[in-house]
Amino acid sequence: MSELSTFEQYYKLADQLIEKMSKEDIAECARLLALNVAHYQSKYGELPLDETLGMLGMSKPNDEQIQLISDGMEVFVGVLGCVASGIGLQKH
Repeated sequence: MSELSTFEQYYKLADQLIEKMSKEDIAECARLLALNVAHYQSKYGELPLDETLGMLGMSKPNDEQIQLISDGMEVFVGVLGCVASGIGLQKH
């Protein structure tokens, strides 16, 4: 399966999960992802946000960019799924 196809499947799954989640659950997901970014930055340095944001409007991403966005959607769907199911999470 191509990475673009994988990305598209993750994107659809993310939309399905988001539809069923409350605003509070989506906020919890954002907090968890922010914590992951902060953890990464503390270990490896600041993320190149300008480059990442530049990829959002691309019409023809290259193979490396497609891999990156596919991996990102996989992480996003994983966090959405954990929050939606409550696996390993405690509400504050």
